[in-house]
Parts: sequence; structure tokens; C-alpha cells
Amino acid sequence: MKYKILAIDIQNDFATEGGKHYTHKPSVDFLKSKILPFLKEKGIKIAEIVSDYRQPRPGDADESCVPGTWGYESVVPKEFVGGQWIKCMNSPIWTRDNAGDTSKEPGLPRQDTIGFGKWLEENIGKPSEVTPVLIGLTIDCCVLSTAQELNWRGHYPVVVKEGVDHYTGKQEMKEKIFETPLPNWADAVDWEEIKNKLS
Repeated sequence: MKYKILAIDIQNDFATEGGKHYTHKPSVDFLKSKILPFLKEKGIKIAEIVSDYRQPRPGDADESCVPGTWGYESVVPKEFVGGQWIKCMNSPIWTRDNAGDTSKEPGLPRQDTIGFGKWLEENIGKPSEVTPVLIGLTIDCCVLSTAQELNWRGHYPVVVKEGVDHYTGKQEMKEKIFETPLPNWADAVDWEEIKNKLS
């Protein structure tokens, strides 16, 4: 079984001081000091999911991670990214017409289960061959939603403990998610356990 990293929503609005939803999140420091140097040394590319949270978004009045702005930009340098999917709600199957396109008005959120499945197979692999390794923001929302969706598609993802954080940035809140509900859909692993399995 191969292992491949999937990074989720490590965008400035969540990850960097000055971002609309910023709180200090140790996982971002860990990404920069441990994960990215390892990927560079090994020449490993990762898959990435980012969010386009422009309005309209029925059920959520927030607007953040707006394409063309600093808040939308990923903390993960483009040189590390082998493929990118753009979602517009917490779950990765929700996207929109003109996602990420600054020159056009965004369409309404819609599910694209087939499109996401094709992207997933091309950029992660088949469930029988690859274990997705999740890092990103946040473990109580988008990372958890992604773990659920992958699990329902036959993948059995793992979540790097040091590579995720709770929306608040509080470690005790993160630990509670590791206790429940995360184990229903994914295993939590230490970076040292997983890094040499990555391909």
C-alpha cells in the first residue's frame, strides 16, 4: 500500500496572521519546519484541496478565501503541489462553476461527486492501492469532512496529528476530536510513523 499526502485548506485566511479566520495553529509551523523540508528532500509532490468561499453560499454568510486575494493563497508553495481541487463548502464534493476564477462571478455551490472522484483517483489513487495522509485545517470541520468522504469512497485515510489543528488553535480541543468523532472515519498517526511510507 502506498501513502500520499492530501493537504486541506492551508490558506492564509486560516493559517497566517492577518487572515480573516486566523488563530495561531502549531500545525502550520510544523508544516513549514518539518513536512515541507522532508518533501523537498525526497522530491515528493502532494495533492491539495483549497476553498473558494465567495458568496453566494446558502447556509453560510461568511466570505473568505476569495480568489485573487492574499487570503485565498495557499501556504503550501506551488512547487510541492501535484494537483489541486477547489471546493466551496466544508465537504470536498461541493464545488461551483468558475471556482477559483477571479474573472468570473462564482456559481452557486453544487455537488460534483463524479468530478471529485476522478480528481481523487488521478491525484491520490485507487482505494485498493493508496492510503491518503491528511494534513490541514481544520480537524473539526474541513479535514473531518474530507476524511468522511474518503472513507465512504472506500479509502481508509490517516490524519497526521502534528499536521492538523482545531479552528480555535487550542490543542485540548484538537485532542477531543481525535477521541471522537475522528476514529469513525480515519486513524490519527504521528509524523514519524508515516513519513517514510510516503510516496
